[in-house]
Amino acid sequence: MSSTRQPAPPRPTSRDVARTAGVSQATVSLVLGDKWRGRVSAATAERVRDSARALGYRPNLAARSLRLGRTRTALLVVPALTNEFFARVYTGAAAVAAEHDFGVVLYPSPDGTGPARDPFASARAALDGVIASSMAAQAVGALRGVDLPLVMLDSDPDEHGAAARVNLDIADGMRQVTGHLLGLGHRRIVHLASAVDTWTFAVRARALREAVRDTPGAVLRTVTAPLDVRAGREAAEAVLASSAPGPLPTAIVCDDDILAAGACKAVRRLGLRVPDDISVTGFDDLALATAVEPELTTVRLPAEQVGERGMTALLAVLEGRPVEHGDLPVRLVVRGSTAPPPTA
Repeated sequence: MSSTRQPAPPRPTSRDVARTAGVSQATVSLVLGDKWRGRVSAATAERVRDSARALGYRPNLAARSLRLGRTRTALLVVPALTNEFFARVYTGAAAVAAEHDFGVVLYPSPDGTGPARDPFASARAALDGVIASSMAAQAVGALRGVDLPLVMLDSDPDEHGAAARVNLDIADGMRQVTGHLLGLGHRRIVHLASAVDTWTFAVRARALREAVRDTPGAVLRTVTAPLDVRAGREAAEAVLASSAPGPLPTAIVCDDDILAAGACKAVRRLGLRVPDDISVTGFDDLALATAVEPELTTVRLPAEQVGERGMTALLAVLEGRPVEHGDLPVRLVVRGSTAPPPTA
């Protein structure tokens, strides 16, 4: 006696889900593609999900990725690939992404002034969201126009357009530096500032100005330079040379370790010593900070944690969950490049 195999029941479709839930197929696509917020009520979204579960509906993931752009890919935009800080941000973001079966594409925005050409028009369909780290004002403006969830790292909290932000307590870092130098007795201070127009450098400058302004007898002079060692050296040489024949500054506060390395070279080229004649501080605690001699007193920024928190925030936005708030703490690391000022 032969048996006849019964055909398998037809696989439920999105049309079946729509009919059961009493909604359109477009609504089903929005809900199951997690793009319903602001378009569909929470009650309707829950009804669609319940109907899909009851029917045993499983969307075609490959087709959904093509249709909705859900490729589990995030774009990380950074000012440059040559700065170790951003490499560490990427490492942190990629680690969290891998845990959630996401990929991270890295895109450099040349010179920190904005993308050379807009990468978003062609890439939009293949991305789930954008993370932008320490971007210049012009670049932030371009990113706000992207029709994707945007998470900003190390950026102005008053700027609109970001779905979430992850910031470091940059102002406290500069206050720690200034307090350290003032505590050693320094009163003639030069700020070797970055020439890049970003929120993070503006915060450093403001915190330094306020700390010096509130200290009797303290004098602050500011010079700017592009973010490279040579530019930092040239700017520091110029400001030290212009101080003669009056008293030299006793400390140079630099916006990052790269500028600080240039400042140390300038001091040595003028026949002076760090820190015996002039103290130098950095910011970021890059590998460079311990490669120079003497090693740099600097502010350690938890770059990997910034990337981790940024990717976690993007995942939360995509899933409609609350985003963790609060600035990440930073820490002053005192090394050999600072000491009390020389006695006149």
